[in-house]
Amino acid sequence: MTLGIIDSHFHIWRQQDLPWLMGPMVPRIFGPYDPIRRDYPIEEFLADQQPSGVEKAVYVQTNWAKEHFEDEVAWVQATADRTGWPHAIVGYADMAVGDVRPQLDRLKKYPLLRGVRMQLHWHEEPDYRFAPSAKQVLDANVRANVARLKDYGLSFDLQLFPAQMEDGAALVAENPETQFILTHTGMLTGMEPETQAAWREGLGKLAPYRNLSAKLSGLGTFLHRNDPAMIDYVVSNAVDILGSDRLMFGSNFPIEKLWTDHLTMVTSYRDAAGKLDEATQADIFRNTAARVYRLD
Repeated sequence: MTLGIIDSHFHIWRQQDLPWLMGPMVPRIFGPYDPIRRDYPIEEFLADQQPSGVEKAVYVQTNWAKEHFEDEVAWVQATADRTGWPHAIVGYADMAVGDVRPQLDRLKKYPLLRGVRMQLHWHEEPDYRFAPSAKQVLDANVRANVARLKDYGLSFDLQLFPAQMEDGAALVAENPETQFILTHTGMLTGMEPETQAAWREGLGKLAPYRNLSAKLSGLGTFLHRNDPAMIDYVVSNAVDILGSDRLMFGSNFPIEKLWTDHLTMVTSYRDAAGKLDEATQADIFRNTAARVYRLD
């Protein structure tokens, strides 16, 4: 089956706008990142993905300095106006402030904005942490601000580890009118049996809530390689737990470019999904992303 792909998760950036790319290298979950401590413009992304058959793409925020949250969306919108790519934007808003609405009011004028992301993931391993605590997902300000997204018609990209899924499910349950998208299918960190079991259990806690979808993306993040066996495992289990109509492919480029090329990675996902029926493949590579991010 040949199917044009929607990439639901990629980044473009300018080095000067990303604090984590400037100055001394600091630990990141995806390991040493010297090769991407530079500009990654849309033209390079288009060249990277061209052999893979990507037809549309969704940009996801890259942690510019917080005070420049609007500048990021404005720059990506201008890039889209100039080149036709990307086709939707997930921006940043600080959901931990007392009232996020002034930020959302500034962002809503950009026509490609579909949602926001604030990374809430926390792990016992210090190098894997982003949020100040595992419980930030249920912080009073975060809950109040997420509840405000429905008034703007915006989704929330939810980034959590499996141990946080119960709290994540509570947040999703509180906001049935808001679409949530689980980043990297819940961040499976390895293939040890106990790690797999915790990940499956976490997804199961989110499964009852139909306003949650998940991205099949970033699966090389912790292994630092493209691993077809892990991709096959995540795809098959996520389909069983969530259903294909709630799953979408995302490249997470250029992060994954640290260890693979775009076509090799996409081929691994196609091979994993190729064991399933054509309707399931159409959901994963096109239909879910088109619906959730309103691309058609």
